[in-house]
Amino acid sequence: MSVDIQVRASRFNVFPAHEYDEYVAEHHQATPYHLRAWLQATESAYGHTSWLITAHHEGNLCGVLPMVEVKPPIGGGSLVSLPFCDLGGVLADNAGIRERLIDEAKVLADTNHIKILELREGGPALEMGQGDPEKQGKLTVQALPAHTKVRMLCDLPENSEALFKSYKPKLRSQIRKAEKNGLRAELREGADAIDLFYDVFSQNMRRLGSPVHSLEWFKDLKAAYGDSLLTGVVFQGDKPVGAGIVLLGGKQACIPWASTLEEFNRLAPNMLLYWTFLSHVCDLGYTCFDFGRSTLGEGTYRFKKQWGAQPYELIWTDYLDGVKNTARAETSRVSTSNVSRLRPLIENIWRRLPLPMANWLGPKLRRYITL
Repeated sequence: MSVDIQVRASRFNVFPAHEYDEYVAEHHQATPYHLRAWLQATESAYGHTSWLITAHHEGNLCGVLPMVEVKPPIGGGSLVSLPFCDLGGVLADNAGIRERLIDEAKVLADTNHIKILELREGGPALEMGQGDPEKQGKLTVQALPAHTKVRMLCDLPENSEALFKSYKPKLRSQIRKAEKNGLRAELREGADAIDLFYDVFSQNMRRLGSPVHSLEWFKDLKAAYGDSLLTGVVFQGDKPVGAGIVLLGGKQACIPWASTLEEFNRLAPNMLLYWTFLSHVCDLGYTCFDFGRSTLGEGTYRFKKQWGAQPYELIWTDYLDGVKNTARAETSRVSTSNVSRLRPLIENIWRRLPLPMANWLGPKLRRYITL
């Protein structure tokens, strides 16, 4: 690599915002998570220090690596790209610059006495088992362990009419079913939309036995992303029974959070929620919809696949004291056997908490859970 490539680490809030976001907007591997807004909300809502590793050639930005320093009160810490989402990772003009950025991130981790550096990145599409994968040099879904996590992406046509026609009759009838059941969906803006979303989301997270993000996290995301964050709410009468958030960036839309109230699921609010988002972003000219992370073969995987989403690799790379360990995103990487055995008990206890208590305690734990 040429010596005239200048690589450095800096706090995200001192690096020129327009220069960073312009580079991200033009990079073909960028996601809505790469935008400066994600770092801004992470720091303002949870107090985590956000960093940018950047590379310049002759004064022009030629590579970026956004990172967040997550240090719990007890134990070690990690430098993650990026926390609270499926992926982040390096955006660079070439492989040489990519390696320079990662090397500088290792230096930053060492300087800040952080043992774990984690990069979460997207990989290629997975073959569905047709043809000879060895000759094609591609993995098949069938060749991967059942617990493998994948990223589900869907290409969008020129408009929502074409999208609706592309669906199988069963899917179209499920969308209509929600409307026939008296449900309606709205895309809303402003603080009240986040409040409505959180009302549904927090109840669903308690039902799942999982610590919830803070309301401030979502409000700070909205403040940072502005019009690039869409909030969708499904109502039965005046009651919100389903809600979700979509982020926009480049030509891609992604849905990191969607929830429904279990007692209303028979009315199919999730079908109406997803269709409302998909049809809207399709008519806006977005060409790819990221349904997010799913485990191969499980319910959410099948749900997303029916909309036309295809599995792509998720590659998470850990550097422990500078030593590289690369693996596909798997459930075994995020829990030890002891935690796995205790998990049903912990979830049971959490479900029994009063909702105000779960919403108070959850964010105090969630801010240090980087998944």
